Amino acid sequence: MKFGIFYELQLPRPWVAGDELALYQNALSQMELADRLGYDHAWVVEHHFLEEYSHSPSPESFLAAASQRTKNIRLGHGILQLTTNHPARVAERVAVLDLLSNGRCEFGMGESASITELTPFGRDMETKKEVFEEAVAAIFPMFKDAGSEHHGKYFDIPLRNVVPKPVQKPHPPLWMACSQLPTIERAGRHGFGALGFQFVSADAAHAWVHAYYNAMTKRLTKLADYEINPNMALVSFFMCARTDEEARARADGATFFQFALRFYGASQNRQRPAPYTVNMWDEYMKWKRDNPEAQEAALRGGLIGSPETIRRKLKRFQSSHIDQVILLNQAGKNSHEHICESLELFGREVMPEFQHDPDQAAWKQGVMSGEIELE
Repeated sequence: MKFGIFYELQLPRPWVAGDELALYQNALSQMELADRLGYDHAWVVEHHFLEEYSHSPSPESFLAAASQRTKNIRLGHGILQLTTNHPARVAERVAVLDLLSNGRCEFGMGESASITELTPFGRDMETKKEVFEEAVAAIFPMFKDAGSEHHGKYFDIPLRNVVPKPVQKPHPPLWMACSQLPTIERAGRHGFGALGFQFVSADAAHAWVHAYYNAMTKRLTKLADYEINPNMALVSFFMCARTDEEARARADGATFFQFALRFYGASQNRQRPAPYTVNMWDEYMKWKRDNPEAQEAALRGGLIGSPETIRRKLKRFQSSHIDQVILLNQAGKNSHEHICESLELFGREVMPEFQHDPDQAAWKQGVMSGEIELE
């Protein structure tokens, strides 16, 4: 099992001068620490205009900075929005990050799930899937050592040679953002690694893994000429401390993250409120005061607890054959100090036990070869 860390770069109100500077610098320091501790991946999102929830519109800039402060950790676009970026610009950014990181780039792709993000770029919810699939078809010829052109419904690109080219050949590993079972199946069908940005139980993870690998092995339909990436990753809320009580006390950001998702998800096309009309942190504090039991229940979920508690929960994910667990530590107002302590404690006392698992490699080989039949 591999372990990643995940960044939305959340910044709840109230905002004061220097907050965004500290947010970015602290996140870079956390990534540097994770690299020293042996974490496998670091994932950074691309979002636009999502106040408080995500201040991360330019993951390529952040990951480029991280590439100069780390040596081994894989640096993942989790994800680049193919709906709000031109295909040539996507290919260029991926290649540059791969060069700067000496071949450590992971290429995650997504669509965006909100008209707040899509509309300013001239896109909509109805056509975003079509735009995504056409962008995929346009991008991958750009990684080859030749010129390419594309003439489609949404992009018309004359013959050009996109430079530079990535270090990894034929391209960095491919991933797709997934938030529901149908998109998990779709990622498998297209041969992409699945970035499961949903918080599911170990039992649900079992179903997601089987749906994913069944789609890949039985219904593979690639959108272009690329190397498939059979990998299933799931995000989990995370805080590791000496006791369960201390971990829950330090992990309040996890429930802010959940609250913000649900608050926005209840609106049509996931539209965000107009700028400066909602203080999400104040709304969250009201909800927390009115729902103390729900707050406590949320903090009992995920990988939040002592090393022993997290070890026990991870064994259930391990039995589901998840390839990677992505740990969401930077959320809400979780402190930089607590995030670093959590990464250190988990990295020292829990992670090594799960990182080298020959049974998982054998299981995956059996599934991909057809020797193991899944439900």
